[in-house]
Order: sequence, then structure tokens, then C-alpha cells
Amino acid sequence: MRLPLTSPLLPKHIWVLLATYFIASLAHFVHNAEFIAFYPNLPAWITRESVYVAWLAGAGVGVAGLVVLRFGFRALGALIVGAYGALGLDGLGHYTLALCSEHTLTTNVTIWFEVVAGLLLAMGCVLFSVSRPARLS
Repeated sequence: MRLPLTSPLLPKHIWVLLATYFIASLAHFVHNAEFIAFYPNLPAWITRESVYVAWLAGAGVGVAGLVVLRFGFRALGALIVGAYGALGLDGLGHYTLALCSEHTLTTNVTIWFEVVAGLLLAMGCVLFSVSRPARLS
């Protein structure tokens, strides 16, 4: 039996990339929120709560893309899901505040996991959106 979300709206590999990015993003944001005191040079206005709100806002972009897909706009929906993935590049902003060596190993791993997973999702969605005809598998 197929799950409703794994319908032919997107190819299976995009679903895998989406799930991977979702996990990577959640891991990074949870680490940010729970270990906020250990992130060097973070502005004081960034709080544990604001980190979770920011994650919810970003995840909302992904949900919006899935809703657009459900309405049958495959290319547009895939591009919005790709934009959700591109939000992962924002994690590189940590390195504008402090050098890589000033972050813990776990911090660097969560940042790069999110960045790489987001970039792969974004690239996969763009390629899917512009493919002609849009293949289902």
C-alpha cells in the first residue's frame, strides 16, 4: 500500500532528499536552541524560543510547497520545496559570526548536514521542475 504523500507528485529520490533535509534542519535547529549559549558571538536577541519559531517558519515553506503540489502545480510546488531546501544554506551564516574552529564539532556537523542536505534538495527540485517532460520516477 502506498502512503498518500508518496504519490507521483514527486519522484521517490526527491522524497528521500526532503526527508533527509527535514531531519538535518530539525537537528541543527534543536542543537541551536538547546545549546545556544555555546554558539559563539550569537546576537543577544536570538533566544531558544526564536530559534524554534524560525524553524517552524522555514518548515512552513516546505509545507506550502507540498500543498501547491497537491493542487497539481508540480513544477511550482517542486520549486517551493526546493526553496525550502535552499533555506539550509542560511546555516553558513554561523561562520560570519565565528570561525569554524570556534564552533564545537557537533555544531559544525549539524551546520554542514543541513547545508549539504538542503543544497541537494534544492538542486533535485530545480532539475525536476525544469525537466521536460517531468518524469515521475
